[in-house]
This record gives sequence, structure tokens and C-alpha cells, in this order.
Amino acid sequence: MDGKDSGSYPKDAVVETCVAPVNIAVIKYWGKRDTKLVLPTNSSLSGTLDTNAMRSRTTIIASREYKKHAMKLNGKEVDVGGNKRLMSVIKALLAMARDFIKGGKTLIKATEWPEFGLNIISDNNFPTAAGLASSASGLACFTKCLAQVYQIPESETEQLTAVARQGSGSACRSLHGGFVMWEKGTEADGSDSIAKQIVDEKHWPEMRVLICVVSKGEKKIGSTMGMQQSVETSTLLKHRIDHVVPKRMDEMMKAIKGRDFTAFAKLTMTDSNQFHAICLDTDPPLFYMNDTSRDIIDCVNEFNATEKGIRAAYTYDAGPNACIYLLKDNMEDCLAKLISEFCPKGFKPEDFVYDPMELSSYGKKCSSKNGDEGFSYAKLPDSGVKMIIVTKIGAGAKIIPQ
Repeated sequence: MDGKDSGSYPKDAVVETCVAPVNIAVIKYWGKRDTKLVLPTNSSLSGTLDTNAMRSRTTIIASREYKKHAMKLNGKEVDVGGNKRLMSVIKALLAMARDFIKGGKTLIKATEWPEFGLNIISDNNFPTAAGLASSASGLACFTKCLAQVYQIPESETEQLTAVARQGSGSACRSLHGGFVMWEKGTEADGSDSIAKQIVDEKHWPEMRVLICVVSKGEKKIGSTMGMQQSVETSTLLKHRIDHVVPKRMDEMMKAIKGRDFTAFAKLTMTDSNQFHAICLDTDPPLFYMNDTSRDIIDCVNEFNATEKGIRAAYTYDAGPNACIYLLKDNMEDCLAKLISEFCPKGFKPEDFVYDPMELSSYGKKCSSKNGDEGFSYAKLPDSGVKMIIVTKIGAGAKIIPQ
């Protein structure tokens, strides 16, 4: 039905492919007021990163010939039926499904979609579960792709963010490009806890992002478990929810709309610091950053401690990897400082910097190029900063034409 080679799939197959971006929060989401519906304790705001550097990709084949759902993530099998996140998304999207109409003829009625099993192939071209928001991009990608299979129109994107949220909270923000706000909402059913675009990816074209990959392994304590520990034990978190975030959200939106980098940077770093202070205020304390993470903070602070003022802003999610927001005119100087501080002896900068869009002077010389196989860590150091990814603000999840 999809127009592809009929020998590749069952005759009744509906096939769609989607790519979705990573998003990096500048006002952090940490804590749920409803764990089942994934309703946050506070609103949050993030920048969407360009999929040409980091992305999740999902292909879904739906067919009546498939008697059960099957999935592979980065080549490893996933038990779909036993995965509450995936099943919640599937259930929600089935309720929104539309008729499959082609050439004026209804080929599949909306009520018939439950008869179709799903074969899901998904991969990330960046480290999974290492504090690089892989669950956000992955669940956003899955939601967008399955919505396309079920013929749910683009006009329903706002409602789709509420569905993606049930798979992974931050996933709702990856459906939009540019800078995106996830509203905490007040309704018990979560109907008003949705993601909205503040500005699109063209609003602040000078904005660049450097990702310092400190760890490519999985975290000892995942975000889901960690944030609930904070909700239950951190008094600082309650203060943040009630007194800090509402004002900070307004200030951040004003800074972004006005392209005021100094204000944006101060708010970004302050919010990151407070988030990790809450992690330490949790019982038992949560340690997501490590010594290298703190060395990067020192490096950024040194870079900002000149007469030129604040030119870079670090932020850390629940992991040791640093995300540095900065403007195009300051990127080369900051990148040079990071390379001088963290590129190990015996490694060339072009082996250490991943710049597939050639946004920096290192881009054309980089030995690591973008490709379907993703990053190769074979030549990278075992400790410290393993690589620096150069990227920018980009578009949200999108369907790849067949």
C-alpha cells in the first residue's frame, strides 16, 4: 500500500519512516505529579537540535500478517508488549486513528487498525541512555511515525505532543523545532499538558550548540527513578516548583524572543546548577555529573571571564555530558579552548570533533562523517571528553518520504 517494492513487505503493508531530534532543556523538567500520565511538576523549555548531527530514526511496517508487535532498537530486540511506554503510545494513537484512503477508496477503516501488527525498526546515531535525551527523540520519533501510519493528520500535532509525553515526558518537545515550551497543565487528565513552539528554528539562526560527550554508557540511576526520589525527598524541589520556575520561564521566553544571549545564558546555567543541586538534595543523593563535567564548567567560566562578557552557556541534563549554547561568532574560540583543554595527547582535533554540517573550521577536516551507522568510538579516548559534537537549532520530528 505504501508504493514501495511489494516483495519487501506483506502485500497489505503500510510503511512509514520518521526522524526526530534530540532536545536539550534550558529550563529543566524534573518530577511528575502523575506518574501514569507523565504529568510534570513544573513547566520546562528546550532547544531542538538539528537532526543532521543527532537523530533517532524509526521505520514502522503495519500488516495484518504480523500477529504481534515486534521491535529492534539499535539491532537489539525490544519486548513491545511488555513496554508500558510503547503500549501507552500505541493505545492513545489507535483512539485517534483515521481511515486509510487512497484514490478515493477506503482501504483500511479506522476501526480495523487494531488487527495490524507492527514491525518497528529504530536506531539512534548517538549514545543511548547516557544523558543525551535518547528516550525523548526515540519516543517522539515513534509517536510521529505511528501517527502517520494511522493516518492522523498534521493538524493534530498539538494533541500528539500529549501522546508522546506519555511515552517519555521530554519527547513532547521533540515534535516541534526551534525553542519549545512544555506546559505542566492543571487538568487531572493531562489534556492541557502539551508542548508548544515558542519560536521556530529560523528565529535565532546564529545559535550554535556544542555537545561534549563525557560518557557513552548507560546511567546507574535513570531519570524516571531519580526524579521520583527527588519528588519524595527534596525540599529544594518544592521551592523550585512553587517559587522559581514560573518567573524563570517568563524570563527565558523573553530572552529567546528578544535574542538576548546574555540573559539566556545566565538563566540556562543557573537553572542547570539548581537542577543538580536538587539531585544532591535528594535522599539518597543523585550524582549525574562527574569530575570531567565539572572541569567543563570551569572551562566555560574561564571563557566567560573576560572583558567580552558571557559568550557561552553550559547545561547538563541527568548525565555527565555537557551541552554548551553559544552564538556563531564565539563558537570557534570556545571550540579551540575546549580542544586545548580536553583533546587527549595523541589525538588530532579532526579525530575529536564531530561536525557533519561543517559549521566550524574543523568540519571539512573531520575524519568522522555523518552516516547511517552513526558515530564510531573506536579511535576515541576511554576517559575524559570523548568527542565534541557541533550542531545547531533545528526542526522537529519529520516524516521521510518513501
